[in-house]
Amino acid sequence: MTDSVVAAKEAPWPSPVTGWYSVTILMLAYIASYVDRQILTQLVGPIRADLGISDTQFSLLHGLAFALFYTIMGIPIARLADRYSRRAIVATGVAFWSFMTGICGLASNFWQLFAARMGVGVGEAALSPAAYSMISDLFPKERRGAALGLYSTGVFLGIGFAFMIGAFVISRLEGLSSLDVPLIGAVRPWQVVFFVVGFPGLALAALLLTLREPVRRDSLEAARVPPSSIKDLVAFLKLNRATILLHFVGFSTITLVFNAIITWAPAYFDRRHGIAVQDSGTWLGLVVVIFGTAGIFLGGLLSDRFLRQGKTHGPLIVGVIAATALVPVAGSLSLITDPRLSMAMFAPFLFFVSFPFAAAIAGLQMITPNRLRAQVGALYLFTVNLTGIGLGGTFTAVLTDYVFQSDQMLHFSMAMAGGGGSIVAAIVLYCAIGPFKASAARHAA
Repeated sequence: MTDSVVAAKEAPWPSPVTGWYSVTILMLAYIASYVDRQILTQLVGPIRADLGISDTQFSLLHGLAFALFYTIMGIPIARLADRYSRRAIVATGVAFWSFMTGICGLASNFWQLFAARMGVGVGEAALSPAAYSMISDLFPKERRGAALGLYSTGVFLGIGFAFMIGAFVISRLEGLSSLDVPLIGAVRPWQVVFFVVGFPGLALAALLLTLREPVRRDSLEAARVPPSSIKDLVAFLKLNRATILLHFVGFSTITLVFNAIITWAPAYFDRRHGIAVQDSGTWLGLVVVIFGTAGIFLGGLLSDRFLRQGKTHGPLIVGVIAATALVPVAGSLSLITDPRLSMAMFAPFLFFVSFPFAAAIAGLQMITPNRLRAQVGALYLFTVNLTGIGLGGTFTAVLTDYVFQSDQMLHFSMAMAGGGGSIVAAIVLYCAIGPFKASAARHAA
């Protein structure tokens, strides 16, 4: 064993100040990523009107255009993150996706916006695999769930802020048909929204350079081997195939449920209850920020508690609890005729749909060797995001356009996707408990 490996193994964990500062800055990047990817949901009406597209085409802009390259590029970028500076990779990714979000505001047709959204996906692919790996080297495993929980709150803070920022900007631009922007010319109000949320992210990229690259840690056995190869990754996946398959499918289905409902929430309140996007957006944003953030953080804490009690399958228990609770909530919230009660039902929905995701990541990192963590994390994100972001909103749109064949039936499409998906997720995650226990035992041996 080399002296550098010994030094890495014997080095003390970073101070709490260093660890939590790093997680906080990474969380800010995660917030920005979700603002930039989710802002599109506030702009369904004006984009459909200006570009002349259907719900299904809009869902492809929100989902497939972003998710395709986000998922494809995640794996090669993760291989770089397992070998080179994770800090530099994250900072570069933030700068690129922020720039491409601003470029979305220059699009004048479907394919231009589709291409710009693909660019946003490429940039965002750099963040989470590298961030998961960094956080795992900043905290011991019994504190990792809380740290990953804080990082993961960026999802719901970002989505909530996207709703609120979108509502604020739209309300300020209400009644204007176009605006003159220096060096660009006349643009539509929805295009200005992309400028507002995108270009400021370039400053955040500079802030990420204040982080320190943490020492890479691993078990003694893993420390004896050279950097990972594709063969190592395939061998790990083959050995743990049941765990990986059921884990990925179960949590991906919860992500599908989330996107099937949240993508269309502003349009649902507009079509079903006659509430304008700028009015529903503020309330949706508050609900997402409060209950989504609480759910993902408390889910991570519960997973940590199970692990301290010796329940190595704790992350899967958290997933089963969440999916089971979602069955009645996701299946009914869009069918409620009172808009206030419907909005209130989004609170338990956001709490339970967010509840398992810090635990999901913590569990995956717990069974994966250090040298493969970013790559396995990228495969997880590939599956979760291609299924959830790529197909979740589109699943609802296809039901609306081709099954019910009416924009006014959106609420039924959301209920079918939400309730049915939650049942599938609960069953799959329950079946994953046994294989996960076996994988955890092998890794600890």
